[in-house]
Amino acid sequence: MWIRLRQIAVVTSDLLKTALDVQTVLGVEACHIDPGVGAFGLKNTLWPIGNQFLECVTPVASPTAGGRYIERRGGDTGYMVINQVDDVSSRIAHVGELGVRIANHMEYDKGGFEGIQLHPADTGGSFFEMDQMKVDGADSLDGPWWPAGSQWADFSRTERVRAISAAELQAVDPERLAARWAQIAQLELETDAAGNPTIEFDNASIRFVEATDGRGDGLGGIDVDCVDRDAVLAGAKQRDCVVNDEQVLLGGLRVYLRG
Repeated sequence: MWIRLRQIAVVTSDLLKTALDVQTVLGVEACHIDPGVGAFGLKNTLWPIGNQFLECVTPVASPTAGGRYIERRGGDTGYMVINQVDDVSSRIAHVGELGVRIANHMEYDKGGFEGIQLHPADTGGSFFEMDQMKVDGADSLDGPWWPAGSQWADFSRTERVRAISAAELQAVDPERLAARWAQIAQLELETDAAGNPTIEFDNASIRFVEATDGRGDGLGGIDVDCVDRDAVLAGAKQRDCVVNDEQVLLGGLRVYLRG
């Protein structure tokens, strides 16, 4: 049984600005726009980072859950931690035993895809999503990922960044949030070198830190593995996204430069 961090979603009030920030800073190329999110009053864009994805959604109708979330967190913000699993049916059974509600159960036979978005009131921190690809090659790290379209690999650019190595969730009580996510993910809770509670997925860490920015619980940041840090920082200076030499800000998300 495995679980991999496959996609991070942010929600923003200005998709064009955020897209320009993402592309200029990370040097990535958009691979897909999903018309299906229109059912939720949203539009989106996705960019590959290696074999993972950064998604930006923005409200195009009012009211929407995404728009309310922007208001609640005081601006653009991290939104969803989206993961690939090998058996979504067993995950559905497990969250049912825990009493965790499924906010959205997605089944797309044409795409060979089934997934669940868990209710954030029951998980805490952020939307926690678990999806399964049911097609040939799905177990491969570079395997198909229906939410990003069928040709995403043709758009993968790794000259500046090559992977998302961690997601950072912030909370008033990070230990309690970490314990809940570990319970849902069916993994042991660990501690990183800085003393933060963490969960180790197959390809990335989920790190839990204290919320100190006044925005409350939520998806606060990600780590990216850098190939060309200088180019990332140069792009960030151009777009006024620099926090310091170790961090840039994209779509309300702290992006920590690793490697």
